[in-house]
Amino acid sequence: MSCLVFTPAHELARMIRERVVSSVEVVDSYLEKISKHNSQLNAICTLDAENAQKQAREADEALARGENWGMLHGVPITIKDCLETAGLRTTSGYKPLKDYVPQEDATVVSRLRNAGAIILGKTNLAKLASDWQGINDIFPRVNNPWNLNYTAGGSSSGSAAAVAAGLSALDIGDDFGGSIRQPSHFCGIYGLKPTDRRIPTTGHIPEIPGKFRCIRQMLTVGPLARSIEDLRLCLQLITGSDPRQPDIPPVPLDVPIEKGLQNLRIAWTDGFASIPVEESIQSAIQSVAYRLGEAGTQIERWVPVFDFSAAWEILSTVAVYNLMYAQPTTLDDARQDIPFLFRSATQGDKTIGGFGSLAGIVLPIFLNPTLKGYFEALAKRDNLIAQMDKQLEQWDVWLCPVAMTTAFTHCAKGEALVVNGRKVPYMMASGAYTSPFALTGHPVVVIPIGKTQDGLPIGMQIVGKRWREMELLRIAQQLDKLIGSFQHPPGY
Repeated sequence: MSCLVFTPAHELARMIRERVVSSVEVVDSYLEKISKHNSQLNAICTLDAENAQKQAREADEALARGENWGMLHGVPITIKDCLETAGLRTTSGYKPLKDYVPQEDATVVSRLRNAGAIILGKTNLAKLASDWQGINDIFPRVNNPWNLNYTAGGSSSGSAAAVAAGLSALDIGDDFGGSIRQPSHFCGIYGLKPTDRRIPTTGHIPEIPGKFRCIRQMLTVGPLARSIEDLRLCLQLITGSDPRQPDIPPVPLDVPIEKGLQNLRIAWTDGFASIPVEESIQSAIQSVAYRLGEAGTQIERWVPVFDFSAAWEILSTVAVYNLMYAQPTTLDDARQDIPFLFRSATQGDKTIGGFGSLAGIVLPIFLNPTLKGYFEALAKRDNLIAQMDKQLEQWDVWLCPVAMTTAFTHCAKGEALVVNGRKVPYMMASGAYTSPFALTGHPVVVIPIGKTQDGLPIGMQIVGKRWREMELLRIAQQLDKLIGSFQHPPGY
């Protein structure tokens, strides 16, 4: 069973099509794994076992008749609980939605079903997909399969934990500031944040069902997996325009030019200016750069001419304007948010890297939002996108850290984290390295590159050019072959 549940999704699909293994066997193997480990991990919050077994039987019967449902025929997957699933509870970790059952699939869910995927269930997350830990008001917190005392990250906490521990072949999450990338790094798996507006986000919560569409910038949807090939396959299945979201452009996927490692120009850094990074992460990225140099790659240590502190401020500003009308502000919400904002405002050194206090940016906008302020922020965002585009022109990809830390022990939301003996604000510790590319919309692949002395995974961001995901994935696969491959946590 262990071998089967850790087989990549694309390989499972081939095995099922060729009748090497049945869909029923695969689904049952995952259900057994879930039964054994999920009570400790809390990765899957809603399990649809009976329906998954029924669909698996139908998948096998269809193959016996010569019918092929698609590239994921009979493969069991999970969906982050902020994406609507018709007939299956979708809560986004928000108590008023604890019994919400959508009538329609999110667009990406529909596309995966149409490709033959079987949904095992929904994966746990941060409340309303808005924290760096998997904590909400409905389900128990998500624990990291590498060490249960540590967080799996957020907000795609259950997604990353389930994939890492062999509870799911593939998961679909979302990324507004780093919600695919940080959990992938914390759990030792692969994640793809596509170009902004590449993938439809129809059926994503927030917005709260029934509210008008507010989130117009930076929100992306993408896969978390155990191989680059699974990321590529999933991207091909879920990409494309959507009649329900007419501002998603019909941009076809790029066709990458074949280049060997010796013909690539790669930039790398183990840190941005004065923004601290754990030494274990720096050492792992330095090792990657050394190995690429030994392989003949043209590789250079480099940081772009880019205003990272301005990017932090503009991302926070645009995020507030996008989110403030996407969800209700109740008394219960305020009771939870005020302690977070207090901790965020008072704990940790706000001067790191010239970054301002998150509370100092957010509160004035929340108290006095203006249309002018929103448009000014969008104009500044456009300038920063152009700035990053120009800087990345000379490189095939750029390698950099995912976060200041590896997985940290469970803590209160907003509590400062210690990095190299220095107290760092909570949001900055996980968001300082992901936020620039959330703001500019550049695609990013995260791959595992090593472990700490304590055995916690270390991931690395591989940043590509906008609208060039296939090229980015091809290069990421070459790097992955050189550096290593997925390893599952001990005991799973």
